[in-house]
Amino acid sequence: MDITTLRDFDDHELVLLARDADSGLTAVIAVHSTVAGPACGGTRMWAYATHEEAVIDALRLSRGMTYKNIMAGLPLGGGKSVIIGNARTDKSDALLRAFGRKVEALSGRYIAAEDVGTSPADMALVGQETRHVAGLTGGAGDPSPFTAFGVYHGIKATARELTGTADLKGLKIAVQGLGHVGQYLCQHLAAEGAQLIVADLDSDKVAEQIRLHGATAVDAGAIHAADCDIYAPCALGATVNARSIPEIRAKAIAGAANNQLSVPEMAAELARRGILYAPDYVINAGGIISVSAEVTGTFDHAAIMARSAAIGDTVSSIFARAKATGATTADVADMLAQEKLAALKAAGPAQGTKAA
Repeated sequence: MDITTLRDFDDHELVLLARDADSGLTAVIAVHSTVAGPACGGTRMWAYATHEEAVIDALRLSRGMTYKNIMAGLPLGGGKSVIIGNARTDKSDALLRAFGRKVEALSGRYIAAEDVGTSPADMALVGQETRHVAGLTGGAGDPSPFTAFGVYHGIKATARELTGTADLKGLKIAVQGLGHVGQYLCQHLAAEGAQLIVADLDSDKVAEQIRLHGATAVDAGAIHAADCDIYAPCALGATVNARSIPEIRAKAIAGAANNQLSVPEMAAELARRGILYAPDYVINAGGIISVSAEVTGTFDHAAIMARSAAIGDTVSSIFARAKATGATTADVADMLAQEKLAALKAAGPAQGTKAA
């Protein structure tokens, strides 16, 4: 497989296939850009069907982190890693520590954090072998509350664009995925009086949202088609695709999942159908904002919450520029990120590219 021919390669600086036979580790570490600083992004553990599927996911997520970090104004580049395996049955201390040694070998070019299938406790094990890890208990910890808080404010900005007010009371919001982010998001939405529609493969998590917030449950494979105002994907990506778009009844899509669009062309199709889209890497940046504060040694809870809340303003500015130019919201976000990246490249090497 020639990865340079893949659509998502996008001139990545580094793509590493990491193996450790003793622990069973097979991982992909992708560094898209270190122009703004050391590449930082989560470590996902997932049972990919093929190595190519894992590489493509790492490439897409890595590039998304570059755009996410630069749009949030963080002194970090974009990177991501994926460990191939079932997080429930294949994860071990030896595997995580072996992964830590692979990260350490990059000398700070990539900083790992938690993601789907990993936790702050897992990052502590990775951290036994490398200094280049974030999201540890005692530092920023679990970034999920910050991610959810930023998404909540992005949803309020989306509601304002739809209705003229950021008040969520009475709005029907369909939350797909009830992991840590989805659960925290439901708390914020319910507290403001939103009517929750929820789905998850874990029936216990669904039952908890029904008990706590009076949520309505739907099948996990059908929530994208729920009769709602806003559809909030908070699980894995690519739920907005050629099959699902004709079935989407929501007026807007605003959620925490990465890479919600299966391919970039889906943004134009959403616009054609009059469905407003809040670009995923903009709205879900709260978690990396908290991780960045840990990396730079400037962690302040109140400041991170304020910066995460400001995501709503960024989302609103993207909506305004899209309306003024006729471009899709996804294209506007990409153009803004690329403009910022080009300006940094022109300014010269980032001070943050030194080992963290």
